[in-house]
Amino acid sequence: MDSSMKIAVIGAGTMGSGIAQVAAQAGHNVVLFDTRREAVDKALAGLRKTLDKLVEKGKLTTEQADGIHGRITPASDLKELAGSGLVIEAIIEDLVIKQKLFAELEGIVATDAILATNTSSLSVTAIAGKLKHPERMVGLHFFNPAPLLPLVEVVPGLATDAALTTRMMALMQAWGKVPVVCKDTPGFIVNRVARPFYGEAIRIYEEGIADMPTIDAAMKSVGFKMGPFELMDLIGNDINFTVTKTVWEAFFYDPRYKPSFTQQRQVESGRLGRKSGRGYYQYDASGAIVPQTSAGSLAEDPAGHAQAAGSLRTSGDPAEVSNVIIERILAMLINEAADALFWQVASAKDIDLAMTKGVNYPKGLLAWAEEKGAAHWLRVLERLQATYGEDRYRPSPLLRRMAAH
Repeated sequence: MDSSMKIAVIGAGTMGSGIAQVAAQAGHNVVLFDTRREAVDKALAGLRKTLDKLVEKGKLTTEQADGIHGRITPASDLKELAGSGLVIEAIIEDLVIKQKLFAELEGIVATDAILATNTSSLSVTAIAGKLKHPERMVGLHFFNPAPLLPLVEVVPGLATDAALTTRMMALMQAWGKVPVVCKDTPGFIVNRVARPFYGEAIRIYEEGIADMPTIDAAMKSVGFKMGPFELMDLIGNDINFTVTKTVWEAFFYDPRYKPSFTQQRQVESGRLGRKSGRGYYQYDASGAIVPQTSAGSLAEDPAGHAQAAGSLRTSGDPAEVSNVIIERILAMLINEAADALFWQVASAKDIDLAMTKGVNYPKGLLAWAEEKGAAHWLRVLERLQATYGEDRYRPSPLLRRMAAH
């Protein structure tokens, strides 16, 4: 595929407009459509500001910025997407709405046009289920912000033409992205493997082992750019909670992915994170955390949990508490990565690549497991399983196999 192919993007929100920018930067003419024309106009105005800033920083010339902006054309009707060779959908995570959209598109675009969904948590196979030609549907899951984060999960559905997966890998590389191929399973790679980063952190907090700033600080001490509570606030607690619920339900209510009441209460109270000015922490107008007024303090805790640094599971010594936090969260993350490999969701290389390039983990989890040895992480999980008696902490068969060697 070359840059002469016209690209259509449906959905002018942050993700859709970001994908449109990436395609335009790669030299494609792009049609940007949204049911709300004002959303498209807002996206183009926002892109203009972004490009102007890049010019000011010397990362683009004025001519390059003008060219990128000029290659994106607003559309007010789906029929204007007719000449597109690739259509990428980035709308609400609703299966029925997506199915309806693609069924309509099938009657508008050419028979050889490629249909792609940016879904982060729905089945590509299910989205393509209502199409007459599901073989031309593929998942292209970008990460937010799309112009900055390099990872794209290329997800073939059950009916996707094998040659299409290869073509999309090549196209994403041509766009300067780092593509990984993954099986059409709940959460794909990143949203599946990353669940314990949030879920186990909340669990540790709910048990009273440590407060939110302490948990965040512990994970940043081993190389994570943001702690779990800071990251949930950045993503949006409503979005993170929805993804967690979707993955949990899609895995037939596997306890390993069970959502928490703490996060549910955050959403119910409107504490969605930075975008609402308050989440697990409180934020000022610039988006910075307001010191000593975190939503996780005793006075402000939306879930009603008391903080008890000296819990029954630790002596209360700060170094021991920090180690407990790190070991529990890393053990769960490594176990999830091992299980994704066990079930052939993706290759070991792509699993580690996805976590470092998609969510900026300091190391690939499978590589990290080897540093202390799989046997160490297996022992951590077995202790947790013995303590709580929960299937939540069951070790992956692959982790057991790794530990035995």
